[in-house]
Amino acid sequence: MNGQTLRVLVVEQGVSAGLPARDALGPLELRRVAGLDAAVQGLDAGPVDALLLTLPCDALASLPAWPAFSRAVAEAAVLVACDGEPGLEAALHLVQLGVQDVLALDASALPRTLRLAVERRRLQELSRKALGTDLLTGLPDQAQLAEQLTQLLAMRERQPAPMALLAVRLDGLAAAEARLGRESANALRRKIAVRLRVGLRAGDVVAALGADLLAVLLPQLQDVQDAARVADKLQEALRAPFAVAGEQVAIAAAIGAARYPQDGRDAATLLRLATGLAAAAPTQGRGGSAAPAAANDGA
Repeated sequence: MNGQTLRVLVVEQGVSAGLPARDALGPLELRRVAGLDAAVQGLDAGPVDALLLTLPCDALASLPAWPAFSRAVAEAAVLVACDGEPGLEAALHLVQLGVQDVLALDASALPRTLRLAVERRRLQELSRKALGTDLLTGLPDQAQLAEQLTQLLAMRERQPAPMALLAVRLDGLAAAEARLGRESANALRRKIAVRLRVGLRAGDVVAALGADLLAVLLPQLQDVQDAARVADKLQEALRAPFAVAGEQVAIAAAIGAARYPQDGRDAATLLRLATGLAAAAPTQGRGGSAAPAAANDGA
């Protein structure tokens, strides 16, 4: 990637990046926004190779709660730079969730670090494509979903029929992991996947886009409004808490729907729209721990 223009979304959350537009390795096409809320609009504006987030070090632990976190990790190589030495535990957690690197802010070193992060993510995507499965949930991963979606879209061009892609953003996983541990949080993710699958048809697909972001592909609908009805059904399915490690854990969800053909005719457009809508939508659920856990959650 040496010499190639690198498209970078720079998100300055209270700390300035000071990133030059060019260095010895090549030009940087910089798109700067102030704050995490504006970052969503930055992602909507078009694809980027990397997302550089600068923020105070004491804000690292709360970053996974950002509604667009999983979307950012899914769409770009995410690099986090803070105004001091990042704590090891918070940095490791972010890397485990898909961030490429967490480091102290050094503007002179950032261009090289960004290029390495983009290349590292490219190699990771190749490995994931070969595997085709999300290790946390056992679901198809984003590469496999995109391949299936592309094949279906080609079929729909010959045999038109409504279809939709739903993005399901989950809220409460980070809190469950902090309270119960990583293994219990992964068990919770698998239970959520099982419950979603139970409420769908055999031909529908549930896939993993990130640690707290799932997708539901509805290959054929009788009517475009069916996507909204399925989204409501999935919201209702997630209202009952889950039994995990001897506790009842409540999860909230926000769902974004991209419909074919009116919202897009290619996989990248539909994915970007659905995940963007899920990131912006308010969460629903968390009915409280008094409700019984569903009996079909599985292991």
